Amino acid sequence: MASSYLQDILNTPHQNGITLFITGGLCILSVYHFLLYFQHKDRSYLFYSLYTFLLFTRNIVDVENSFINEIPILQSILHKISYYNVNLEWAYNSIYFVFAFTFVDLKSFSKKWYKIIFYSVGLLLLLNAAVELSYLATSNKQIYPVAFKVMIGIFTCLSIIGYIPLFQIKGFLKYYIICGSLILLVASICAYIISYLGLQKPNSDLNVSIFYIGLIFENIFFTLGLGHKQKIVLQEKNRAQERLIKQLRENEHLRNQAQIKLQESVESLSQQSENEKIEKIKATYDKQLAELKITALKSQMNPHFIFNSLNSIKLYIINNEKENAVYYLNKFSKLIRKILDSTREKEIALSEEMETMGLYVSIENIRFSNGIEFLLDIDPDIQMETIKIPPLILQPFIENAIWHGLSAKENNKKLFLRVQKHHEEYIKISVEDNGIGRLKSAELNANKLREKNSIGIDLTKERLSNFTKDHKNPHSLDIIDLYRNGTPLGTKVVLTLPLN
Repeated sequence: MASSYLQDILNTPHQNGITLFITGGLCILSVYHFLLYFQHKDRSYLFYSLYTFLLFTRNIVDVENSFINEIPILQSILHKISYYNVNLEWAYNSIYFVFAFTFVDLKSFSKKWYKIIFYSVGLLLLLNAAVELSYLATSNKQIYPVAFKVMIGIFTCLSIIGYIPLFQIKGFLKYYIICGSLILLVASICAYIISYLGLQKPNSDLNVSIFYIGLIFENIFFTLGLGHKQKIVLQEKNRAQERLIKQLRENEHLRNQAQIKLQESVESLSQQSENEKIEKIKATYDKQLAELKITALKSQMNPHFIFNSLNSIKLYIINNEKENAVYYLNKFSKLIRKILDSTREKEIALSEEMETMGLYVSIENIRFSNGIEFLLDIDPDIQMETIKIPPLILQPFIENAIWHGLSAKENNKKLFLRVQKHHEEYIKISVEDNGIGRLKSAELNANKLREKNSIGIDLTKERLSNFTKDHKNPHSLDIIDLYRNGTPLGTKVVLTLPLN
């Protein structure tokens, strides 16, 4: 009895409400994932929403005994849609491939397979359009049955081929696509065989019911997969935030250590009574204070810079731009390592400084959509490895050029870093930008606090004085406003350092 009842249900899906249930579920899935796209900005949601919408549109014409059939205007719309059944089937199968391989990020795994799959989908859509144009030109309705059989064969072959890169992709997400697509593929083939070989009773739609069963299980796997993918994105975001918090705590610890060391030096100084010892301790104290100021400057820059950089990289992760995220995360980690290494050195090779500044500009340039052109010009006669300079000595000037000169400029942003030999006893390092100039920048920032920027430049001058005090020749630092016919052309900072 139960078996006969189930058989009747499977033989008449359009009359007993199964088709209406399926189409209603597809409509809900389409709207739900379309809204999720605006929340997560992941194109997988958009393609899945389009896929389910096309499925809904294709199957709504098969619904019987519902309120839709009682409304004349809806009947007219469904009548027009029914003419495009084959086109809709062709379209949702094409979008199916786009969704599946966007979901597993095929492009980052293999650009070769990405082109093969998506070029094939493009050709299928063009073939669909060609079939429709052929019908409009000839009015031969026999085109559609032939096109349907061709479509089944092509999509079956493409599905089988698509499993090759799908199985090779690393990660767990691919199994949602594999399981869901295999179930639908098997159900579709079974339904086609039943229909083609006439294995069902007259007036029976058993093949449709089998297809619906595969469709239900497929969409269950796809929906679970999208939820799992969002969970992974959220976990990556939380890990990035945890790393930032850890770095901020380490910087706070370094700052506290510096304050304790300074306090101990002051207490030690107060305990001395002899003039000779007082002078000696005072000299030691001055040197330590200068070093502590350098450390304080670095520890202040690190949290601010790290926070902004990780925020930019986090946006790439959220927007599913994995290649950019990995590329800039590698640069960022290398820059942080160099900054941490420099805190243990009083001086580094000029080549190390140039590399560090290149990384710094690259990371800062993320927030300008890589709109700043960074040009490096080094005199070939200069032995970069043998020349020593204070670490991160150029950073404040490059930061000023970017944020006060170039940030307010709309386009054609250029930053020049030149290293030249000046006579035999000096090298000349210049940082030049084609920004808005210091006067315009001062007007724009008149109501903002400039204390941090001022402290940064003052500490840099103190570091230069401390670095060159044992050299035979002095250093010089010049800040030049560039003009042409009274129009500001940017700012140029020229640093001249003695070689001996």
